[in-house]
Amino acid sequence: MKVRQLTFRLLQVYADVVRTGSITATANRLHLTQPTVSQQLKRLREIVGEPIVRQVEGRVVPTEVGQALYQLSQDLLSRTDVFSQYLDEYNRGGRGHFSIGLVNTAQYVLPRLLGPFSQANPQVDVTVEIGNRQQMLNRFERHEDDLYVFSHPPSEANVMAAPFLSNPLVVVGPENSRWANVKDLTMESLKDERFLLREPGSATRHTFDAWLYSAGIELRATQQIASNEAIRLAVASGMGLAVLSRHVVADSPKGVQELPLQGFPLKSRWHFVVRRERRLPPAAYRFLSFVQAWLALEFNEPEGELAVAELLRTLDTERR
Repeated sequence: MKVRQLTFRLLQVYADVVRTGSITATANRLHLTQPTVSQQLKRLREIVGEPIVRQVEGRVVPTEVGQALYQLSQDLLSRTDVFSQYLDEYNRGGRGHFSIGLVNTAQYVLPRLLGPFSQANPQVDVTVEIGNRQQMLNRFERHEDDLYVFSHPPSEANVMAAPFLSNPLVVVGPENSRWANVKDLTMESLKDERFLLREPGSATRHTFDAWLYSAGIELRATQQIASNEAIRLAVASGMGLAVLSRHVVADSPKGVQELPLQGFPLKSRWHFVVRRERRLPPAAYRFLSFVQAWLALEFNEPEGELAVAELLRTLDTERR
């Protein structure tokens, strides 16, 4: 048997002839001529090297070898149908995988998007990488993820960014802070306090430093701490004050409180970032479409909804 000469079309025609018991019926169903169907059966007979069909009372029925060939064709055609269904679902984004890289502060809010998405799309696997801004920039440069979330997107020509969610930065102190009830509180009053700061590459640190520079204020005492959670715990223990995302405080409010400081919160937004030359998996498109709807329903972020919609339109244009 010359197995490698078997083709999908030959098996498809043969399986249909066995099911219908008629060359004429198969020709009509598959929009072929009767001679073409007969030629296909002849070709199969030559490949197999044994008779595969015979006539019984006006019907075409398989021989013993033909029955085995029919079972083979059914198995392959069935597997092809399963793959076709999988491929359809994959192309719609209902199956597959994508990866997303988050800056540290975004880990406090992205689960509120990824959780509902995963529940609605259980066949989609999502890999989440979390790190500081420099770590995410390194991953971006190495093309390691499909999507990224930054407060300040990389300033490169190949970057597409959508500012999808507000990220207000607030000054926080311990629960018993003496500054909590001070009216008209200003940073000038707090400049002698110790401030616990993220590393210089952090977007939160960058935004706060820029604000201090524009206000002409220099802090007297600072201490650098590497993570938001460590800063929150340090503030709760009385080590100093800090500037954190309001989402961090809302997620872990115990021990800290937002101070009513003039000029705050500082405005910031998280951005979805995609490399222009990267072709996103369908599952990543599905996630962005899900986020677009979820932002309006759950976050009251119409600006973010419009930004994500524009990103999707741009991605569609780039893909064409």
